[in-house]
Amino acid sequence: MAHSLTGCALQSCSDLHSNPLGGNTAAYLLLIKYRRRYRSCLAVDEMGETSSVENEFDDWFIESLKIYNNIHEYQLEHPTRVIEWTSEKTICVAGYSSDKNEILELLLPLKLFSDDNQGLCAERDFKVVHGGFSVGSIHCLKHIPGTRCVVTNDGFNSNLQVWDVGGDDCDVIKRTGVLQLKSASSDKGVKIAPGLTGGPCVLHGSQISDIQLTELTSGKPLYSLGKDIPDLLSSLQFVSGSVFLACACNGDLYVGDTRKPSALQNNPAGEREGVHWCMGVKTDLSSSDPSSCSVARLSSACQVVVSDLRDLRAPLCQAQLHVQRKTTSDDFMKVTWAPALDNCLAVSGFDGMVQIYDTASWRPELMEFQPLFIHRGHMMSDDQFDTSSAVVTTHVWHPSRPRTVLSAAVDGSVHVWDWVDKATVSC
Repeated sequence: MAHSLTGCALQSCSDLHSNPLGGNTAAYLLLIKYRRRYRSCLAVDEMGETSSVENEFDDWFIESLKIYNNIHEYQLEHPTRVIEWTSEKTICVAGYSSDKNEILELLLPLKLFSDDNQGLCAERDFKVVHGGFSVGSIHCLKHIPGTRCVVTNDGFNSNLQVWDVGGDDCDVIKRTGVLQLKSASSDKGVKIAPGLTGGPCVLHGSQISDIQLTELTSGKPLYSLGKDIPDLLSSLQFVSGSVFLACACNGDLYVGDTRKPSALQNNPAGEREGVHWCMGVKTDLSSSDPSSCSVARLSSACQVVVSDLRDLRAPLCQAQLHVQRKTTSDDFMKVTWAPALDNCLAVSGFDGMVQIYDTASWRPELMEFQPLFIHRGHMMSDDQFDTSSAVVTTHVWHPSRPRTVLSAAVDGSVHVWDWVDKATVSC
């Protein structure tokens, strides 16, 4: 089983007096742990002078004392590229190595949810509540709303694995079934979108032409697209009970409706930079009008294009992001909207950072914009402190806490952090 890093979980009365964050001792102690680990790896010259790298870390350390309300770390045995909410306080993660991988349900540190951040809280660390093993890698994992089931894919074939996450009487995550599906490009794996209404079902596909809605209990197909469009699929999401959005790797957007198999609207990306695209969708499930959702497309050229369903061809706004790529792979690219904040989106997968942007100031013409907030913690949690090799594999926003984000990296670290909007903080 993966183990927890408890360096950020201990607190004493003396801590409270020396902590410049006040009552936020969990965040302070985690940063202290980074600092001690970092200093043990530092190289100084023969004169004993402090290196520029050390000065850079010290600057980050001092800044971090001011920009987090909370930050906690968990270390997995193998890195994950999936973080999926199973409740307001629990997530499911799984490894993507070629060998046997853990699949875990983790309870977030209850300190995050304490009303009184100054007081003591018994649970200050991640806790494994359910766990199991997968014989292969897990590249895609989705929770089925209203159930204790998750559906996974290994990224190399079109089969879907169905898992029971367990309950109060069982702490084991068990695979309960496999849906063996056919796909024209099965070696690329499939994307999965859980159904939002009716019985347990998933929308899935590896390319646009093989998008299908399948009932989990019977394996019966409920909808298939039936159009010969071989474009590879990068993202798939429902925006209402029947309407879904599909983003092709070339940036084209497709709008489909599971009630109307022949209805498919194609919205080409046009001549834009970037050979690979993915999307993030902000939906208002309380609205019956799916056109109220916002769509952000992220390209491998570090550009974001924001549209809505009323006219996907014309961008509402766009931006060239302030990102320096540290990896040539597009596997971890991700863009997500903050569900409880207006106009905020997060981007990761290019380096060891998660960047948060405020799109309110973006314009229809392409311009470069600076991020509102940057999480650099994964670059500082590596024992070797090789910031050039640190790459964030995924991130997710908390569904209701406005500034709480979870992220994971290639070193197996998982962070949950509650960031501070410096624009709203008075000195």
